[in-house]
Amino acid sequence: MKVEDRIIVALDYDSAAESLNLVKLLKGKVGFFKVGSQLFSAEGPPIIKKIIEMGEKVFLDLKFHDIPNTAAKSAQVAQKMGVSMLTIHTSGGFSMMSAVMSALSSSKPSINRPLVLGVTVLTSLGTPDLQKLGIQDTLSNQVARLGSLAIEAGLDGLVAAPTEVSLIRRHFGSSLLLVTPGIRPSGSPLNDQNRVATAGASIEAGSDHLVIGRPITASSNPVFALEELLTTIKNTNG
Repeated sequence: MKVEDRIIVALDYDSAAESLNLVKLLKGKVGFFKVGSQLFSAEGPPIIKKIIEMGEKVFLDLKFHDIPNTAAKSAQVAQKMGVSMLTIHTSGGFSMMSAVMSALSSSKPSINRPLVLGVTVLTSLGTPDLQKLGIQDTLSNQVARLGSLAIEAGLDGLVAAPTEVSLIRRHFGSSLLLVTPGIRPSGSPLNDQNRVATAGASIEAGSDHLVIGRPITASSNPVFALEELLTTIKNTNG
């Protein structure tokens, strides 16, 4: 995998204009552009179509979490839009995850199946947050438990916080696709993230792809910020 392909840029904007401007700046320099709930709520399916028409891949991060039938049909709609990767919440349960995988696999052969990633515990949460939710086990055990359920359901990979990448690799080996958000340059603000690490540390731990948002989108020079990040990764053993 090329270094550039490991980067997923999060388009955390409210408008198509801002988003597409960044896509134009970084076109051909990254692997995917992430469309999350903020941008999708503002612009809907047309923003996905525009990004794909520009020759770029879309990672749809809506974290589907619903009854099995609704989650499965939602994933099929995303598949028809042409997204390359999407997310579902593993806490939706085995039946929901299995229904999603079955629905995507049963679509017409002419429609490519997107990669499906399971979200275990959001990177904004810590052990005290889990306890408030009534989950008394450790955060790492909860991640491992939900990760195992996702693999059993046939998912392609997991969204893994930087602090859990090594744990997941130990539990599940090297074949599972790991996408890691919560990437922050050393010494930068955490913002609303809790479990974070640098790009280099995440790659060394075993991440396949890094989701980068504010370190690039909030930069006065996004292209330079991306180039610095790529240099860091190239100098990392991973």
